[in-house]
Amino acid sequence: MTAEPIIVARAGDGLVAHFPDLVSLGDGRLLAAYREGTGHLGPHGRISVVESEDGGETWGTPRVAVDGAFDDRDPKLARLADGTVLLSYFVIDWSSRPRHTTHGTFVLCNAKIVEASRWKAGREGCMSVPDLTGDVKRAGRVVVEAVAPGSGDRVSLTTDAFEARALQHEIDHCAGKLFLDRVAGAHAIYQRKVYL
Repeated sequence: MTAEPIIVARAGDGLVAHFPDLVSLGDGRLLAAYREGTGHLGPHGRISVVESEDGGETWGTPRVAVDGAFDDRDPKLARLADGTVLLSYFVIDWSSRPRHTTHGTFVLCNAKIVEASRWKAGREGCMSVPDLTGDVKRAGRVVVEAVAPGSGDRVSLTTDAFEARALQHEIDHCAGKLFLDRVAGAHAIYQRKVYL
């Protein structure tokens, strides 16, 4: 018998939930945090939290914990030995220059990188290898050619920064590679930090 999924929280109207994190408060109590925004990347993001009193069987009403002037994102929770709960997150001011390219949500088939420049090392992780992160050198700007699903139209996409790194990471998956195949060596692999 398969257990029914438990809905922890739903994003507000017109918003999508991203980057969830969870911490045990003890005695069966749990606290979850997540980002709500109009898309994965964009200028309007806020951090919401929701609690469970029964080990996650049921959840209370979500409440907004952080809603600043800019994009609040990637919440992480930690519980200290004295019971204090820490909520960390970072903020992006999308109005600053240089502004990075963001195309929102898109689907590409048979994607290949045809141009790559501005190489830089950066920390990556992946749910395929959930316990490790690593420093991977990737292009900071790429041109990708692909086919649009359904229509078969040829697509060319130029992007930079995080979106360029994410595209390279996902294209690697299609070629059977993980970020571990791209690290410089064992010295550039790290155990993912766990705060529970």
